Amino acid sequence: MAKGSADGIIISGYDGGTGAAARTSIKHTGLPWEIGLAETHQTLLLNNLRERVTLETDGKLMTGKDVVIAALLGAEEYAFSTAPLVVLGCVIMRVCHLDTCPVGIATQNPELRRKYTGEADQIVRFMTFIAEDMREIMADLGVRTIDELVGRTDLLEQIKEVDNAKARDLDLSSLLFMPDLTEGKQRICTKKQNHKLDQSLDARELLDAVLPALEDGTRVHYATSVRNTDRVVGTIVGSEVSKRYGSTGLPEDTIEFSLTGSAGQSFGAFAPKGMTLKLIGDANDYTGKGLSGGKITVSPATEATFVAKDNVIIGNTAFYGATSGKAFIAGQAGERFCVRNSGAQVVVEGMANTGLNI
Repeated sequence: MAKGSADGIIISGYDGGTGAAARTSIKHTGLPWEIGLAETHQTLLLNNLRERVTLETDGKLMTGKDVVIAALLGAEEYAFSTAPLVVLGCVIMRVCHLDTCPVGIATQNPELRRKYTGEADQIVRFMTFIAEDMREIMADLGVRTIDELVGRTDLLEQIKEVDNAKARDLDLSSLLFMPDLTEGKQRICTKKQNHKLDQSLDARELLDAVLPALEDGTRVHYATSVRNTDRVVGTIVGSEVSKRYGSTGLPEDTIEFSLTGSAGQSFGAFAPKGMTLKLIGDANDYTGKGLSGGKITVSPATEATFVAKDNVIIGNTAFYGATSGKAFIAGQAGERFCVRNSGAQVVVEGMANTGLNI
């Protein structure tokens, strides 16, 4: 991931969560974030890649001590979910996906929403306590900043004198291993990745083609080929539309792209109103992610020998978080289709087991 120009890597532990996961994933699935975090941090350091990416971790961080340990094992950023939800009134019913949340948090039911009593100040107060807890621990360790904490596993030691026999036999030396810092190596992210946006299909072709539409609303139709190395096709164009015209966008079909081939990840992501992307071929994961008023069609070539409705044509997590717009998929989609869709109209001929969560 670091070599692929990722800005950040998230190590998410098996603990915590909101209860919206599948029943088989709620308990006894996965590993503690401490193991994955330590291994990731060490591997990046040993391969001279640590300074390229930011490491984040989450998994039921509840106290300042949890955050300090995460920092000592290599994390620079820390995500909270369970604790802030409880602060806001969550009672961990694990029915987030059923629209029956009794305290009005994970529901669209107006009767249940009226029961919600949480306020933003409660989260502020909780996070202030977390920071105070961290400050006290850091003072004991003689450390002034978070950056000084990151990766300092020499400040951690395993407790050997415990009552549990299995715990006494644990060897955490691999977890607490601290690679030597040779000249030039960093324990924290210090470099910005080159995402090569200038080499994207949008920058190479699409932006120039749609200048008349962006400048004065002239209708533009542009046809070209696409490869699976062309990711987020149309997204930079969409951002230019949004910069100029805001949430109103352009009149329908002002910008129309006809593409042929296999599109890479996030094809048509965040496409705003006025953009239409027609793909003859297939697309990878996250097709139509965050669709915001645009239109997307994906269909196989007319000379294709397979039956469209019986074959997968777009990848996993398509139309994740879409808010508006339309899409027509002549074929099947992968896992987690239309998860958290809140307004887009999407037609598909089949999908995997999980999908259509709102």
